Amino acid sequence: MKRTLAVVSTVVIGTLAFAAWQQRSVEAQAPGGRGGAAAAEARAKQEAAEKATPQLQISEEILPLVMPDHTMGETEGVSLNSKGHLFVYSRTGKGGTARGGTAAELFEFDQNYKFVKMWLPDSYGASFAHSVRVDKYDNVWIVDEGSGMVLKMDPTGVVKMTLGRKTEAIDYLEQFVERGEKRAPEDRFPTGSLGTFNRPTDVAWDAQDNIYVSDGYGNSRFVKIAKDGVWQKAVGTHGPGPNQFSTPHGIASDGQNIYVADRGNNRIQVYDTEMNFKASYGSVGAPWSVQVTPKYIYSGDGTGKIYRLDKSSGKLLGWVQTGMGLGQTGCIIHELYAVSDNVLIKGSCSEWNVEKITFKGGSQTAN
Repeated sequence: MKRTLAVVSTVVIGTLAFAAWQQRSVEAQAPGGRGGAAAAEARAKQEAAEKATPQLQISEEILPLVMPDHTMGETEGVSLNSKGHLFVYSRTGKGGTARGGTAAELFEFDQNYKFVKMWLPDSYGASFAHSVRVDKYDNVWIVDEGSGMVLKMDPTGVVKMTLGRKTEAIDYLEQFVERGEKRAPEDRFPTGSLGTFNRPTDVAWDAQDNIYVSDGYGNSRFVKIAKDGVWQKAVGTHGPGPNQFSTPHGIASDGQNIYVADRGNNRIQVYDTEMNFKASYGSVGAPWSVQVTPKYIYSGDGTGKIYRLDKSSGKLLGWVQTGMGLGQTGCIIHELYAVSDNVLIKGSCSEWNVEKITFKGGSQTAN
């Protein structure tokens, strides 16, 4: 009887957690996490911007990624190193839950997309994959939403830095199952604390190698950390106003500026490296991922649309629909990696593939 009750409790807790996640996901698509009229207004403004803007021409290539004894799952994170090797941080694995199991595996493929190796096997910090980035020294960084950690590995795969700390499953069970506590409404969007993340999403660096992390689903902020791992500053609370975010889902840097994909507010917010606000760019759908190149800012929406903005002004230059014909209508884009002004790599949490997207010279007439 005790075993049966334990199983039932686990199922109920899992069902409630999924329902809560689903509701948060819906609300996050409206500015400031609001639904209803605000969401409809945001959609109407975006549709008008797309009708007035040329549709770009692209070619899409699904990369032939195969690895032994594994099936590629959700390709949450994608990045390249200086040799052209592709890193994919995938929600796959032989566990599958964020607490107590694994839904995160990091794979490396060479420049011809042949499997090289799996990184971080059975890692304590690899729980629920969200992002992978490679810095200019070919260090590989993962951002793990489930463990609440950011890990740095040198080019050989040795862990060199750990940021944040994984929440222990026993703490969660003791607080919410054994003692039956409930979260207060004001705890839904915490301000965050020094040294910890709450479901972080992405990482970037400035020219001095300072580290910037978008943080994330639980917290509504981004943080600056010195290259030696000392925490410097955090900016952001939950909301649609100045220095506020609603699911900061991606972050990028051109060395001098920091670009935050403020997904729930349908905007990209731009800051200098001291985290002073500079600009806000709209007409980017709900930005799940942001990348910058010498000429452009690219924003990827979960619908599969990619928006190209002029880097100097933030003006929308064009857009394109990707990922069609594979049966999915959401989470088609999870992470982008900019190879150049005209080539992107796209990871997808719903289509279980990695695409190379090449922009062609011309554009179609605006709708």
